[in-house]
Amino acid sequence: MTRRILAALAVALAAVAVHAQALTEGEVRKVDRDAKKITIKHGPMPKLDMPAHTMVFQVADPAMLEQVKAGDKVRFEAEKVGGAFRLTKIEKAP
Repeated sequence: MTRRILAALAVALAAVAVHAQALTEGEVRKVDRDAKKITIKHGPMPKLDMPAHTMVFQVADPAMLEQVKAGDKVRFEAEKVGGAFRLTKIEKAP
């Protein structure tokens, strides 16, 4: 019985890890390369306890802004640093 419990726990932990790494879907509204910011209309972001809306993100690496343009559908990851939200990963949605 202990092996079953451990196996179930391992599966549950793996599911939590996958969920925590899930990317948020959105649409780029504006890219401001000079200010190193991007505006994205996005879905809910449970990791940051944030509802769906449009907001401006700073970017961790300005090179990310070269990958996208206004109107692109994207998947991304963000984090809260101090009082600001920063984009840490972005990719065009398939």
